[in-house]
Amino acid sequence: MGEIDDALRRAAANTATRPIPKSAGARMRFLVKAERGSTRAVAARLGVTQRTVERYVKGTLLRPRPELAARLEAEVRRAWQPRVQQRAKRQAATATGIVIETRARFGFTAAPGSTDDARLRRVTQHLPPSYAARLFDAQTAGATEQQLRQIAAEGLQEAYFKDHGRRAHDLSVEFTDIDYVELDF
Repeated sequence: MGEIDDALRRAAANTATRPIPKSAGARMRFLVKAERGSTRAVAARLGVTQRTVERYVKGTLLRPRPELAARLEAEVRRAWQPRVQQRAKRQAATATGIVIETRARFGFTAAPGSTDDARLRRVTQHLPPSYAARLFDAQTAGATEQQLRQIAAEGLQEAYFKDHGRRAHDLSVEFTDIDYVELDF
């Protein structure tokens, strides 16, 4: 996974309407329920033994090691309230769009006489629903990080740099060297 893909997953997880379970046992029970009762599948997801999962479900083990606790929290967040996440994605793709905040290096291919030197910029921009839909569709189809970056670059090019077609008509933007990227919908 790459930076854009991770940001899309974090944004989807932030749409939750209820907090995730707090204890390790409750989190394990949730994952077992999400996997239709298969402790073996949960063990494979977390990289632990099936017996370890069973011990957390039963309540014999209470406090996971820090690396297991992090994996457990990440897996629960990924699977928590999937219908709420889908509804938020559908709303962003059809009506509200997506907000991208990034600090990255932007390079330009522009008309003669303008500078095309890449430089670090911090940009916060609302992208229209069409770009949100393209990002979600590409993520679902298993697009590479480069393809997701290209879609985000096209959206920023159109909305931020070209101001929705009001300026810089011949400008082409490259989105590289991402310092950080956050998405919200």
